[in-house]
Amino acid sequence: MTTKDHPLVGRAHRLAHDLLAPLAERVDQEGVPTSHIDAIRRSGLLGVSAPESYGGWAAPAAVARRTGEILAGACCSTWFVQTQHHTPVATLTGCEGPVRERLLGPLARGELLSGVAYAHLRSYPRMPVRVTREGDGWRFDGRVPWYTGWGLNDVMLLAGVTEGGEVVFAFTEARDQPGLRASEPMRLAALTASRTVSLELDGLWLPEDSVALRKPYEEWALTDRAKTVEASPAVFGVTEAALALLDEGTAGPLRTRLEEVRRGAYELADRSTAGEHLTERLALRIRAAELMRTATTAAVVAGGGRSLSLSGTAQRLAREALFLLVQGQTARSRAAHLKALVANAS
Repeated sequence: MTTKDHPLVGRAHRLAHDLLAPLAERVDQEGVPTSHIDAIRRSGLLGVSAPESYGGWAAPAAVARRTGEILAGACCSTWFVQTQHHTPVATLTGCEGPVRERLLGPLARGELLSGVAYAHLRSYPRMPVRVTREGDGWRFDGRVPWYTGWGLNDVMLLAGVTEGGEVVFAFTEARDQPGLRASEPMRLAALTASRTVSLELDGLWLPEDSVALRKPYEEWALTDRAKTVEASPAVFGVTEAALALLDEGTAGPLRTRLEEVRRGAYELADRSTAGEHLTERLALRIRAAELMRTATTAAVVAGGGRSLSLSGTAQRLAREALFLLVQGQTARSRAAHLKALVANAS
């Protein structure tokens, strides 16, 4: 079966065409509704990479990427909420213990939606969230700067670091509770609709059987670094959506470049282990981001003054592109991207 023939790709296309794209400008202004999340749950897309034995699809990476492209190109805010779910599924797939047996099935089948709170780990040795052993569980203290999907997610995968340099990932309910308080939703230049908040942690206690992952920071970071140099499928999806707004004379050369960069990025990712080809993969991430920026800018230019209307697709895609330029950014990727921008301007 080819990627385009996979049932989940067809379902993603139908969701995008029938629901997400027609309402994208409204969602951008009003927020991702629970009805969108319910449609995602019913589609099976939340289990795209989950084990079949737990109710998932165990689909190839190419299918997961293509469905991500389709959803992001139709409504990036909805894509961003649901994409958080796939890290908890992958984490549970790779672990053992009671939390796997309790949550992996419901997450794989879309009965529960999970968010994530772990990007702050990338600021180590600074420790925004500290974890301390307390009795037969763990205490979390500090501040999570970004948490997406508040009010939509059922559970969250929360991470922090111990004084000994060990990362601890544990699940808890995604709601205000003793030791956990969410801010008001943030007003952002893009993806305000994703219901992103910060979380204040003041003695949140989680039992040992909620822990999904414990390992030394450097061991975890080795795998995480590979994620932060990959070109995101969402970047390609937003680029495709912007090119659809252009005449073929303008879009054609950009589409050729899109296919070249996408093919190179995915092929390199598929044949690399976590620590391999990081520089080359990051270079392709930057090329993809710059192509997205060009395509969305072209869509705004082509639309003229009407592009500035909040009901216009071009301005929404351009703002979503701004978000994707920094999503998953690290100090290394930031420095490399700035260097490329300066070189291109010379």
